[in-house]
Amino acid sequence: MKIRNEIICGDCIEILNKVKEPFADLIFADPPFNIGYKYDKYHDKKESNNYITWTKDWMSVCKKVLKPTGSFYIAIGDDYAANVKIIADGLGLFMRNWIIWHYTFGQQTRNKFARSHTHIFYFVQDEKNFTFNDSAVRIPSARQLVYGDKRANPAGKMPDDVWDEFSRVCGTFKERKGWHPCQMPEKLLTRIILASSNEGEWVLDPFSGSGTTAAAACKLGRHYTGIEISQKYVKESQKRLIEIHGMPHNGTRGILFENSHSHKTEIAKNNICLYSQCGGVDGDSAAD
Repeated sequence: MKIRNEIICGDCIEILNKVKEPFADLIFADPPFNIGYKYDKYHDKKESNNYITWTKDWMSVCKKVLKPTGSFYIAIGDDYAANVKIIADGLGLFMRNWIIWHYTFGQQTRNKFARSHTHIFYFVQDEKNFTFNDSAVRIPSARQLVYGDKRANPAGKMPDDVWDEFSRVCGTFKERKGWHPCQMPEKLLTRIILASSNEGEWVLDPFSGSGTTAAAACKLGRHYTGIEISQKYVKESQKRLIEIHGMPHNGTRGILFENSHSHKTEIAKNNICLYSQCGGVDGDSAAD
């Protein structure tokens, strides 16, 4: 089965079980959270034990196809974040960060505090041998731009493990694809792909959804594989990839921080503009 630079329709567990050798340098997984979202083909309200078993199954096959030096990011909600960590420990993955993606336009509630975050786990296969391109994701520090501190690193600082630069992709946003109910922001995927892979390497998304991971990988000169159970989402994602062919990604390295008057200042946005070609590259691989 040819899977490189493809969005494939099917069940990720079944498809990845057929792959004989590791191929993925980076995996980003944003599975259904089991909270009742209305998807095209998937019922997002399993019995809890069944959902945890299913989570272990798909995480296991993802680990199987992850290269020894590969990285594995998982976005998950509050209800099952602890289970994902326990499963990862059992699989022998090493956690490098437990990132909190804090976003605006959170889900409003009446009888509890409004939920406005998602957990993003960052795991690696080998705790000493992995890709992390710090220079690709550094951001200007407050020391540099607010205080004029000469001790500041001119290369900038590493982002914190609470990411609040990326809003949810709301219905009125230009980036929003109206055919999918739950879309990740491309800027967030840009940061992950730049940090944990190199040009020419291979990025896998086992729950491709709106195709954001593939789109970002394509624009950044990486190979991609997306797996999606909905034929509709697959077709629309393929159209999206055709539309972005050869265009620059819309990533940023901006950051919000508090100045001395507790006002938020937005800095250093849109200071990356990378171009690449997507698709049409097939090499010799057991996973092709």
